[in-house]
This record gives sequence, structure tokens and C-alpha cells, in this order.
Amino acid sequence: MTDRPELRYGSGLADERESWPVLDSSTVHETGRVISVRRDHVSPPNGGETFTRDVVVHPGAVGVVALDGEDRMLLVRQYRHPVGYRLLEPPAGLLDVQGEAYRIGAERELWEEAATKAADWRILVDAFTSPGLTSEAVRIFLARDLSAADETYDRLHEEADMETVWAPLEDVVKAVLAGDLHNPVLVMGSLAAWTALHGKGFDALRPADSPWPAKDS
Repeated sequence: MTDRPELRYGSGLADERESWPVLDSSTVHETGRVISVRRDHVSPPNGGETFTRDVVVHPGAVGVVALDGEDRMLLVRQYRHPVGYRLLEPPAGLLDVQGEAYRIGAERELWEEAATKAADWRILVDAFTSPGLTSEAVRIFLARDLSAADETYDRLHEEADMETVWAPLEDVVKAVLAGDLHNPVLVMGSLAAWTALHGKGFDALRPADSPWPAKDS
């Protein structure tokens, strides 16, 4: 098995950018808010049968795994109407400010949701949240050297009554693996932070201003 040339391991693993021909494309639903729905008629490059895919167009998002000096993770408890749960989540939000740098967006969300700022920023994970359905991509930052912000943000709607929770990173990971925590940014971010902490360390993570091909293009 290991002699097969098509099998690759380790650092050589990477997703490949590819775009199949689109015969026509139209917006079939426009909410006027965050998302729209685009309908694409796709022609596979191998000459196979064309097919239709509906794509939820999304501006992208950032999330923040904020750790204090004792490796406790900053979480907020927020009601999420689509799933009918109040979820424990890291601070996170949309990339909905035109031209805003990704790190600046993350700093904004950390301040708005938790009245916290950080002096040390690195990248934990870049991911597509549901690549078979939506164009949404998320970048999850690690934030350390935390301090209280000088001002607070006037939160609205689901964010108005958010509770702030501090939990040891180890406990968060255990709760994820037990199936008790479900937010995808929390799941990906906490597991990545735990892996980095017990691997080469946080200083080996990518700098906060590293390229993000999924969004830069």
C-alpha cells in the first residue's frame, strides 16, 4: 500500500484551487442582508453531464481563540435562532466591512463581544464552513496577552445578553470530544490551539497577516 505513488503523506498535503466552467449563473434570492443565493449551471471538464448547484454567497468570517496567561479560553454564550441553541462560542463575526484587514476584523469582534483587546495575534486555522453549500470561509486567530478594552460596545439583538465565560482550554477540548460543544469555530479553534500548545508551540503558528488564498482571490 505505501508504495502506491498516488498516496501522499505529511507536509505535502494541500488543497488545490480549481474552477469548473459555468455555463450561466444567476442570483435567485437576494436577502438584502448577509447572504444571497446564486444558481450555477456547471459543465464538468471531463465532458460529463452538466448539473445545477445553488450556492449561498457569504462574505466570510473571522473567529478569535483568546487565551489568558493560564491558557483559559474566552467564550461567549449566545442564542442561535436557526439551530435553537444557546451556544458557547469564541468571539467571531462577519467580514462585512469593505476593505477591512482580516486581523482588524478579528480585533473588532473581540472588542465588540467581550470588551477585550490582545497584543499578540497569530493564525490557527483557515477553513470552509460548508463547502458543498456556501462560499463562506473563516479564519480563526489566536489572541494572547489580553487586557480589558477602554470602552465597551453597545450590543443588540442576540448579542445583547451574551454571557462571558472563561474555561481552561483543556476543559473546552474535553467538552468538544464529549459532544457537548458544537460551534464550528470553537471546535476547530480549540482543537488547533491544543495541538499547537502541545506541538511546536504558539510561536510556530503563522503570522497574523499571512495570505488567505480563499479570500484574497
